[in-house]
Amino acid sequence: DRINNIVCKILIELFYFTEKHCTIKFALTKNKSAVKLHHMFCRLFLGKMVPFLLALLTSLGAPLLASSQCIDNTELNDIFIPDGETQIPLEGSCYQLDVCGLPCPEEVSPPASGFGIVVMVAIGIFVLVGFATVFFIKNKSGNYFVAGRTLPLWVVVCTLGSQSLDSNAILGNVDLSYKYHFFDGAVLPIGLGLSLILNGIFLAAKINSDNALTLPDVFAKRYGKLVEVLASLCTITSFLCLLAGNLVGMGTILSFLLGMSQTAAIWMSAALVLLYTIAGGLFSVAYTDVLQAAVGWIGSITLAFYMISNAENSAPPVSIGYPKYIYPDEASCAMYEGIPCSEDPDLCCYDEGKWCATDDNCVTDNGAYQFGDQPVFIAEMTDPSGLYPFPNAIVFNWATIFVLGFGNLAALDFQARCMASKTPNVARIGCLMAGCFTFLVGIPFSYLGAITRTYYGPDTIRAEFLADTCSTTLDLPTCALWLPDPNAFLKLLTHEAPAFLGGWCLIAIIAASMSTCDGAILAMGTVFSHNIVRNFGSLFPAIFSKNVVTSQNLLNFARVASIPFTVISALIATFYQSSHALGATGYLLVVAFDVVLASTVVPLFGCFYTKKPSPLAALLSILSGALVRVIMEFSLPKDGFLIAPFPGDEFLDYGPAASANFPPFWDEAAETLWDKDAEPCEQARLNDLSGVDSLVSPLVSLIVFMAVQFLERNGPLFNFDKSGIMAPYVKDIEEEEDLEDLKFEDDKM
Repeated sequence: DRINNIVCKILIELFYFTEKHCTIKFALTKNKSAVKLHHMFCRLFLGKMVPFLLALLTSLGAPLLASSQCIDNTELNDIFIPDGETQIPLEGSCYQLDVCGLPCPEEVSPPASGFGIVVMVAIGIFVLVGFATVFFIKNKSGNYFVAGRTLPLWVVVCTLGSQSLDSNAILGNVDLSYKYHFFDGAVLPIGLGLSLILNGIFLAAKINSDNALTLPDVFAKRYGKLVEVLASLCTITSFLCLLAGNLVGMGTILSFLLGMSQTAAIWMSAALVLLYTIAGGLFSVAYTDVLQAAVGWIGSITLAFYMISNAENSAPPVSIGYPKYIYPDEASCAMYEGIPCSEDPDLCCYDEGKWCATDDNCVTDNGAYQFGDQPVFIAEMTDPSGLYPFPNAIVFNWATIFVLGFGNLAALDFQARCMASKTPNVARIGCLMAGCFTFLVGIPFSYLGAITRTYYGPDTIRAEFLADTCSTTLDLPTCALWLPDPNAFLKLLTHEAPAFLGGWCLIAIIAASMSTCDGAILAMGTVFSHNIVRNFGSLFPAIFSKNVVTSQNLLNFARVASIPFTVISALIATFYQSSHALGATGYLLVVAFDVVLASTVVPLFGCFYTKKPSPLAALLSILSGALVRVIMEFSLPKDGFLIAPFPGDEFLDYGPAASANFPPFWDEAAETLWDKDAEPCEQARLNDLSGVDSLVSPLVSLIVFMAVQFLERNGPLFNFDKSGIMAPYVKDIEEEEDLEDLKFEDDKM
């Protein structure tokens, strides 16, 4: 506690010191522009950096200023402390038992060592295959970046599908559908599969025909160097988040299986993927993707359909209850042969004599599903109250499909594989087939969320609840908030599924993570060296020469540039670990493509679907979309729960413990039951408009682009220098003519 207090005091002093420094500087600076810039910086530091540091320290150490009592309301907390005791939990007990009468969560044994061994062997094989492809490179950038444009259809399908079916679409999918419900996870593979199909219809063949080395090359050819650099910065920012999300996925599995910290597992994962990626480039990425797809897709599908077909319950059933539990309707009463209640014989109660005759032969649960759960509620995507009595993130879920479906069209890794395809038709068909495979593999995994809840959900012996919470809709004065197990699905694979299938699926998730990690690392290093640093001479002629990066040193420069980007992503992953409130894989995936949707997707379509693409239209479109996205990020209400403020009690956040009385559905005297009017649960309305900004910013980008294109229909508004940074140009890729020796004949592929 002393250490926690010291750290907290340091951060508080840092905050006030910075506040004072900013105020003084603001008052003394005479230059108005400098004042605005300095004030913006100070606000950014105070508003974002200090909370970030606080959260980072919290994630690495113990919670700051931890409360010494179970319930913050001291008067209410003291009611639960038995006579002769000074605090709870009592020895050998826990908060939820002492406060709510719920059994302490049962510990789950660590996974068998064989799972960790098998996964590490698989990782070793993937790394060796990646290193083996270094012989295909022959120190030629065209081979490194686009695999000599030789990839046949079956390789394109596998590598595109592997990029789509990453740990976000598998592990993040199940994680979200377990914690919330089916569509909260299913929107990830739905959005990713949709993006591949849209890409196949509108862009893949055109991008392949463009003969570009990277996606920003497409922008350079129509819009010039300035737009090329801006698009490069946006796509790199996007892929930092994408890589981080997959490192979280790998780190989560390795830390769970090997018993190491998640931070160490994240860094180990980053190092392993980085090594073989910078060695073999897109050849290593593509052909490890083929192996990973073969292992991953079959393993994922097999596990998913086995569990769906053989699980005893596809979703948690109607709660059987516990002694003195009142059944909510006649159906549940008849299902469990309830008996008349003691206090009110007209009500039906749990039959303790039948189900709990002795302590060692007692069938109970926590009464969490009064009417049972279902694998899927279709109303989740059509009705804000579709998950009553729980809130529904319907706005964010639809926004997620839109963000992934359209934002992923500016994905560096997707388009790199289209560029590397043998023909435009291969690129088009490959996208369409990979999109279908994404649906086929990813969506069934969403069903596993409900199955996971039957073993590790709120109605199981392993459930943990936060004692100092209440909920009006759940009729719970205490212990209302269930705390999902961040490793629940991994425990399902290692403890409930057949060992062979569980191990196979773990390898599949690792393979999926590695396939996207290597593609992201390659893409960022390539774009930074080829599209940003190579333009330093034109953008900053007084500082850099035009030969900072040449065709001779491009390959090595890209390899070196991949290292710092991997480090940055590993740092992001360390912060957004699977136990972080906003983190885990799925959230970072959405953030990644939110960035490019707001900025680069509209100009990308403009490259191919306008007669004379306007550099000014592209520039203003990128800037306006990005600016609106940033402004709305900080101006819209966002409480971090991703739930829009719909009316209804189910859209109220959990409040602090409200009463020491029993819940209304207990068979107790009326005066001992919780009276919600006399002791109200103080709940604030959930208020998070995340998703609205994701939809508005690309709309603004589109309007600006179309408006400028219209205004320039008879000629440019400004006559830019024909050799300047706003002049379209074809980048000198200088691919060697002797690439023919690396072409793979159809009979060999």
